[in-house]
Amino acid sequence: MSDLIVKVLVNAVGVFAAIKIVPQIQFEFGEAWWKLIAVAVILAIVNSYLKPILRILSFPITLMTVGLFAFVLNAILLLLVTFVSSQLGLGFTIGGFPPNFTSDSFVGALLGSIVISVVATLLGLVNSGRKVAF
Repeated sequence: MSDLIVKVLVNAVGVFAAIKIVPQIQFEFGEAWWKLIAVAVILAIVNSYLKPILRILSFPITLMTVGLFAFVLNAILLLLVTFVSSQLGLGFTIGGFPPNFTSDSFVGALLGSIVISVVATLLGLVNSGRKVAF
């Protein structure tokens, strides 16, 4: 249970960093921090359940592109998170998506997924010291 909470908090920090760094990502949460946590929960669910399945299915393409397709897969999953959060009325958009899917949306999702991955990796390194081996 605590691992899920840590994963959600790491995703929330990553999404917040992506909002501040990537100009295509718009998210007006104001004082409602629960919206940021809700988007982080959606991202954690997508990364925990859907991403492993899609990584296995896309392994041949990833192998042919020497791993570059993994970036595309992360961008597509971030666009999925954007779509789900818009259906819930959270106000999270990337380059006008949804409803309009443009190249600006995809580039924003690609850059946003890179920022989120870097932040999650750095926070994962900090978090690795808290685990105790029995």
